[in-house]
Amino acid sequence: MTASAPSTDDARWEAMRRRDRDLDGAFFIAVRTTGVYCLASCAGRPLRKNVEFHDTRESARAAGFRACLRCKPDQPRETLRWATTPTSLGLALVARSDAGLRLVTLGDDRDALVRDLERRFRSARLTPDPQGLAADLKAVATEVDGRGAALDLPLDDQGTPLQRKVWAALRTIPAGTTASYAEVARAIGRPTAARAVAQACGANPLAVITPCHRVVRADGGLSGYRWGVARKAALLAREARLSQAA
Repeated sequence: MTASAPSTDDARWEAMRRRDRDLDGAFFIAVRTTGVYCLASCAGRPLRKNVEFHDTRESARAAGFRACLRCKPDQPRETLRWATTPTSLGLALVARSDAGLRLVTLGDDRDALVRDLERRFRSARLTPDPQGLAADLKAVATEVDGRGAALDLPLDDQGTPLQRKVWAALRTIPAGTTASYAEVARAIGRPTAARAVAQACGANPLAVITPCHRVVRADGGLSGYRWGVARKAALLAREARLSQAA
């Protein structure tokens, strides 16, 4: 839900200066020098003297302004709820749409994780919701920590058809085992697409949940990992131990 619009233009200007995502859609900023209208969170930085405010996008269009190509104020905006939780591999940031988990990332700095979330979903309304996501956070932390409980959450990992095919194949690699990029390419019926498989692994939005850490080079080398090779090594070592213990 969009927050209530500020009652004065000065308050709207301050909301624009702090790029307040919560006020996106509550009002619109029209820039006379460029002829566009924007959301409160737009990265543009016009001068105050060149700005006017409109209550609705229809009002801005009637005044002769067109939609900004950067913030896309006419684009439907979905809401993503997000929160962070500690794990044995650092912080995990979890974001969820109405359809399921959209993003799971790992890191050591909460602010950096939030900046990454904002960069990835510039057009979404991002709502912190640690209480509402408590069950999701617990399930993700359990999965990251390798505590044995099977993840039972809907996934909403959006990507190209090839990426989604690769991600689905990754989720069939058993814990305690690995596959090469070439082997994954053959598994999806694209034997010459090892490079595309590697790119899909790098674009994986669901750390650990979609286990791209189980994909290695043909010689067994770890290759890269979006969330740090040290985390990849730790995940593989732990899964190998648990597999042997079972």
